[in-house]
Amino acid sequence: MPLAVLLAGLTGSGKTTVAQALATRGFTRLSVDEEVHRLHGRYGVDYPEHTYFERERPVVEAIRQRFIKELAAGNDVVLDHGLWRRSERDAWRQAASEAGGHPLVVYLPADREELLRRLAERNQREDANALIVTPEALTDFFVRFDPPADDEDVIVYRGEMEALVADLRQARQG
Repeated sequence: MPLAVLLAGLTGSGKTTVAQALATRGFTRLSVDEEVHRLHGRYGVDYPEHTYFERERPVVEAIRQRFIKELAAGNDVVLDHGLWRRSERDAWRQAASEAGGHPLVVYLPADREELLRRLAERNQREDANALIVTPEALTDFFVRFDPPADDEDVIVYRGEMEALVADLRQARQG
């Protein structure tokens, strides 16, 4: 049964880094931000920030279709997308299960100070994964983020890729 790794974490928590590392281990990496960037340019630069969600919506649906197709073909997939709301995580879990995959949520917790440090560095870049995030926006992000609840089956990522790979291997074996 192919694995469907669903990354959950705020902007700057390390989702793309983890997804890229899993891609080097054979996972198909699907990135919503990179596809939005490819189609529309840079957030807040090439289009107004307030239009992001209308641009993102069709991309998420296209990524969902590819996600289902990859899992149905027996490929391990990692979704490089924040999944801030429990309802989003539940919907992606269901899609993975219905496609014959084994969904696993990997939560990347990070405190505000660490996120501000990472975002200050990242805000200097101009690539698809460098959305400009202000401290005020980060405060709003924390308000809108639902950390995984106790009844959600999650793997908590603590910065150790080999530990995560071992957890994924164990999950695959049941």
